[in-house]
Amino acid sequence: MRYIATEIQNGRNNDQAQITMPSHSKKPSDISIAFFISPHGFGHAARASAVMDALWIERPEVRFQIFTQVPLWFFKNSLSAPFNYHACLTDIGMAQKSSLHEDIDKTLELLNRFLPFEPSWVAHLAERINRLKCQVVVSDIAPLGIAVARKAGAPSVLVENFTWDWIYRQYQDSKPLFIDFAKYLQDIFADADHHIQTEPVCFPQKTALRTSPVSRALRSSSAAIRKRFHIDSDRPMVLITMGGIPTRNCFIDLLRHQSHITFIIPGGTESLTMNRNVICFPFDADVYHPDLVQACDAVIGKVGYSTLAEVYSAGIPFGYIPRPRFRESKQLVGYIAKNMSGMAIDADEFENGQWISCVDDLLALPRRIRSSINGSQQVADYLTSLI
Repeated sequence: MRYIATEIQNGRNNDQAQITMPSHSKKPSDISIAFFISPHGFGHAARASAVMDALWIERPEVRFQIFTQVPLWFFKNSLSAPFNYHACLTDIGMAQKSSLHEDIDKTLELLNRFLPFEPSWVAHLAERINRLKCQVVVSDIAPLGIAVARKAGAPSVLVENFTWDWIYRQYQDSKPLFIDFAKYLQDIFADADHHIQTEPVCFPQKTALRTSPVSRALRSSSAAIRKRFHIDSDRPMVLITMGGIPTRNCFIDLLRHQSHITFIIPGGTESLTMNRNVICFPFDADVYHPDLVQACDAVIGKVGYSTLAEVYSAGIPFGYIPRPRFRESKQLVGYIAKNMSGMAIDADEFENGQWISCVDDLLALPRRIRSSINGSQQVADYLTSLI
């Protein structure tokens, strides 16, 4: 296994990004923190990015070392803070057949190659962490970060709303091979020096710090987003998102019959297309997702952490698609029912477009005004106490 390091220096307004090979020379006042981030979708990267920017605002001398296989463009789009990017496989998570269906056999195949961690690889990364003078190693459910921190002698912080051992135990009756992987990972996660759980929490731990939902901070106004896409302020606007996994949307033509609503679909095409009331663009387009959510009147998408957290922050209705086979889904659905305006959409109905007739009912649900602190600030405050 090998990684590539690239340094990204972003301005606070994210207007420009200069990409250079990383320099090992650092100013005396600089502080480095390593983030090991699971590449399972974009939710963990979004949560980690929210924490990094919140911490950077408090401590602008901090520099971040990001270890992950989440694409570089995601962090260039999400972060204002300066960071180094290290392309590195940190986690397997779940292999996916589609955004709504996991691939159990493929997951087992990948886990068998990945675990247990190769001691020489852990030692190599630990040496890298020490050369970068990282004071803390934060893992957004990527277990490799905890093992590397232990080898490097650095404090480790686990940030999660679930851990993979908890997820894998759902499949152990039908696939006993998951038992050994779950036991191995349970011991690794338990080895973290500090533990933070972000709402909605799937398996609460009494000793962990509990925070509010973590979402990335806003940058632009709703008016600016609507102006960019030529959408009138009084026109209903609905975002359709299935997270970071490409999805073939077979219902596009049906959306055009709802001519009084504009639908926005990230990842729906390889280039920006604006066809009447349907706007599609690629995942890596220069569109900041939290601002897009805030500008909409409702969101339709799969139940996933970052989408839920951003919809929660915006206070708008959520047409959510549960994933009954994925253990986290039940906990997220319960949180939506208790704390958000939402409407469940069956996966089959989503795929065949039957849900479209209910969009007006979704838009009629009330908004929720949020006054609680963003969980990113709570996590940042805790990390500040460690450095």
